[in-house]
Amino acid sequence: MDIKDKTKYTEYQGSPNRYDTMKYNRCGNSGLQIPAISLGFWHNFGFVDSLLNARNIMRAAFDLGITHFDLANNYGPPYGSAEENFGLILKKDFKNYRDEMCIASKAGYDMWPGPYGNWGSRKYLISSIDQSLKRMGLDYVDIFYHHRPDPNTPLEETMLALSDIVRQGKALYVGISNYNAANTERAAKILDELKVPFVLHQVKYSLFERTVENGLLDTLENIGVGCITFSPLAQGMLTNKYLNGIPKDSRASKNFTYLDENQVNNNMKKIQGLAAIADNRGQKLSQMAIAWLLVQKNITSVLVGASSADQLKENVNALDNLQFSEEELQLINNIVS
Repeated sequence: MDIKDKTKYTEYQGSPNRYDTMKYNRCGNSGLQIPAISLGFWHNFGFVDSLLNARNIMRAAFDLGITHFDLANNYGPPYGSAEENFGLILKKDFKNYRDEMCIASKAGYDMWPGPYGNWGSRKYLISSIDQSLKRMGLDYVDIFYHHRPDPNTPLEETMLALSDIVRQGKALYVGISNYNAANTERAAKILDELKVPFVLHQVKYSLFERTVENGLLDTLENIGVGCITFSPLAQGMLTNKYLNGIPKDSRASKNFTYLDENQVNNNMKKIQGLAAIADNRGQKLSQMAIAWLLVQKNITSVLVGASSADQLKENVNALDNLQFSEEELQLINNIVS
């Protein structure tokens, strides 16, 4: 029978050259290494998005040597759908590559109604990891994070829950996200006493967001924990998209929570100045922004999102030029300060 499928979408085989160009960094003092650029599933992987596009992005990522995939229980939209779609793609394309992948998920933000669907209680975290594993079709994740500190739950309870998740074989390593320096140090001490491998702290860090430089990066270096950054492009401001104003189809032109027209307009001179430096380096602004992060102290990986395979490839090209002169770094600091 003649099959008239013209999509040319064939069974996936990973590129034999996938490890040739990617740079891998150790997570603090641990034995775990992850790529300098990791793929995040915060946007573009939910039920409202194209599954085919998501599948193309994941295939491109793995072929580029990106082995670290970062999810959370409430990524979507709707909540949970990014993990479900990830599980579908994993089953279809990557079942034979599971041991080459480092898969992370998190819990800490609102996920379901009531007092047990949010924050950092033992009940919430253990329920969350069970739900996440079911959605993704996995026996374990490589890294499980507490997504944000809980001001009303004892830190000891939260860290003990993470410890038990590892002891139960549901995660190999643990991490935290959005903690300040003092609570990071406290968490590290508790986890060390529990003999739990604490390997990564996920933080918001970019040329426009540098709060972590006020002690947190020093703390992470002192306790031997790696740092992975999210929002490296400041929700798209650190790209060439806004150099000549706000396009009609851009994120800033829509009713998004995290970026609006005022933010872009207030930073326009900085965006244009940084883009000029990037152009002199032979890079796009997004590539320079990623490269700048990777040369900062104790940065293990930069977590990027992607709306297409081509966009992901463009961001990975940041690795082609990680060298900054002292003059460039000073010019960059003068612009953003």
